[in-house]
Amino acid sequence: MQRVRSKLRKKPLTQFVLATLCAAGAQVSHAQTSGDLGSVQSTAVSSSDSTTAANRKVESAPAQAPSQGSLTATEPQSTISRRYIENSTAPTANYSDIANIAPSVQSVNPNGPGLMESAGVTIRGFQDGQYNVTFDGIPFGDTNDFTHHSTSFFTPQVLNGITVDRGPGDASQIGFATFGGTLGMQSKDPTMTPSASLIGSYGSFNTWLTGAEFNTGDIQQLGDARAMFGYTQSSSDGYLTNAAQRRQNVYFKLEKPLGDDTLLTLFATYTKIHQDVSLGATAAQIAQFGPNFGLSSDPTSQAFSGYNFDLINTDFEYIGIQTKVAQWMIDNKLYTYGYYHNGFNGMDPNGETPNGTIFGANNVPGQEMNNNYRAWGDVLRAQRDLGPGTLELGTWLTYQTNFRNNFNVDDSLNFAFISPNFSMNDNFLTLQPYMQYALKLPYGLTITPGVKYVSFTRHLYSDMNQGSGTPVDFSHTWTKVLPSLQIHEQINPVWSAYAQYAQGFLAPNLNALYVNNPAISGQPSPELTDNYQIGTTYKTDRVTASVDLYYIDFKNAVTSQTIGGVTFFQNAGGAIYKGLETEGTYYAGLGFSVYGNFTINSAKQKGTNDWMPNAPRDTAAFGLIYERGPVTGSLITKFIGRQYGLTGNQIPIGGYAVTNLATGYTFKSPTPWFRDIRLNFQIDNLFNRTSIDWLAGQTVADGTPLYYTVPGRAFIGTMQMDF
Repeated sequence: MQRVRSKLRKKPLTQFVLATLCAAGAQVSHAQTSGDLGSVQSTAVSSSDSTTAANRKVESAPAQAPSQGSLTATEPQSTISRRYIENSTAPTANYSDIANIAPSVQSVNPNGPGLMESAGVTIRGFQDGQYNVTFDGIPFGDTNDFTHHSTSFFTPQVLNGITVDRGPGDASQIGFATFGGTLGMQSKDPTMTPSASLIGSYGSFNTWLTGAEFNTGDIQQLGDARAMFGYTQSSSDGYLTNAAQRRQNVYFKLEKPLGDDTLLTLFATYTKIHQDVSLGATAAQIAQFGPNFGLSSDPTSQAFSGYNFDLINTDFEYIGIQTKVAQWMIDNKLYTYGYYHNGFNGMDPNGETPNGTIFGANNVPGQEMNNNYRAWGDVLRAQRDLGPGTLELGTWLTYQTNFRNNFNVDDSLNFAFISPNFSMNDNFLTLQPYMQYALKLPYGLTITPGVKYVSFTRHLYSDMNQGSGTPVDFSHTWTKVLPSLQIHEQINPVWSAYAQYAQGFLAPNLNALYVNNPAISGQPSPELTDNYQIGTTYKTDRVTASVDLYYIDFKNAVTSQTIGGVTFFQNAGGAIYKGLETEGTYYAGLGFSVYGNFTINSAKQKGTNDWMPNAPRDTAAFGLIYERGPVTGSLITKFIGRQYGLTGNQIPIGGYAVTNLATGYTFKSPTPWFRDIRLNFQIDNLFNRTSIDWLAGQTVADGTPLYYTVPGRAFIGTMQMDF
């Protein structure tokens, strides 16, 4: 014991982190009530210790943990493994449904897992558009407001894991919205041995999914190339009435060594979606028709499902090269992705605007829109050992072109054109070079200062500006130098601590240019943050445990309000985000583990002390996991605390908890033709909690609040056959 005490006295960062975490817990609570190729990667990509954990024996805490911290991370981070995705989530799930298990994360999916775009996904109260979403380290999303479409691009079948970084990261963490964190997806790799899988699922709401995946294995005749092909198709009537969805996805990945020091990667995925979209229901509609009211089956209603739907096609491709040149390890990804959206909606699906168009007094008025964009970009990372540390250099360059229009139509006459609302073209250019140096000191201490330069340029040109209806041709550039400093201490092989300071930056949304003359009216200031975080992680076969404390000074905080399906943004001034986050897993033995996380979060405006919208006061998850031999199981409850739908503490949304049950059994080599046959059965929302969980927006005519509710109890069974 004396030896341990002596060692800790040599660890100043450890003493600081532990003392601060212990002292700050009560204060936060009081405020609440008032060198290989794979090493060249983004901090948003899974860290090395999580990969090690995935290879550990199944009967251990790191292997069974639904979400766990990282021993190498320099900010609060939770990694969700492929095992959790396969064993405990629905095969139709969005990435946001999977990430929901992590501390401080809230995901709202009113139609069932993956059966519509997530209505809201928050991290510490930061909204979608205020944090990054990446795939294999590549940032993607809409550039008009930096949001994402959770049903598009990727399905869970292609994912190897998800890492949630709750913070701006070091200088190498690139993206549109670095200051709110990063939700980073990682793709599966082709296997070294040939294999094939078939999957089929069926469950509540007439939901079904079929799919297949084929791995070539190592092909020596093609220089040890290996490839993976996959396809999934799903259909569902949805939990909400008349809110059906059909989705198809195909994906491909190839890895080809080029000599001893180079790896070529090709990836591509394509998605096609048809989904009927509900904009939410009023309290009166919920009371009259039930919590699952979505759309109508009446063709004379503006809420008719045949008038409210999306047709979406997406693609995402990249070419990656990992290589070694002299002393440099280099990782480069050249990529493109496209999103093509044709959307229809009734003028006022919630019934406050009467029918009638120029073609008939009883005809149903509606709108049609197109939102199409294509992005090209490159992510270059390089590192080398230099002196007593490691130098990292890199840059991210991306360019996106967008076309959007919206016009009034007569739904009764097969969407006959009436009049235009707007038609716009814009493009967006982003450049983010960075540099940092990880200085390695005695006693496992590493200090990493870094700096990143960000440049965002918007150019809007249109004969009919969306906001003003007048012509516009204007561009503006926002720039900022962002410093960061990370201190990481590897106390021993199973225990680490860190402290971090980093600045965050977010360019204004495109609607900043929706004025008569943007050159005269001036441009709004970008959103800025100063982030302070400390934390510690402990990980053995028996226990994984993480705790962190954060404080974020938020300047020019932009909030949003949705009226009639159109989102408006406003500056709420300054805000302070702060909180305490914990998570851990304990392996109890005999295949059983206990998991839990708990967070206390505060997000308040500086001047008024009002809560920021859609920022839960606390979140928690707890559950029991079992995996031993051919049997798996989990019983997990996620709790989301009280929040408000609008600024000024308006429209309170009460706290709620949802419990999910999942079981599975694998038949090993049941016949000479099958390697494994796996059966899964899952019950989402076991106790059928259907309370209001999200403010969907407001009606056009009277500003009546629209709500989403927790989707009711759902059953789904899955069979996977591996050859």
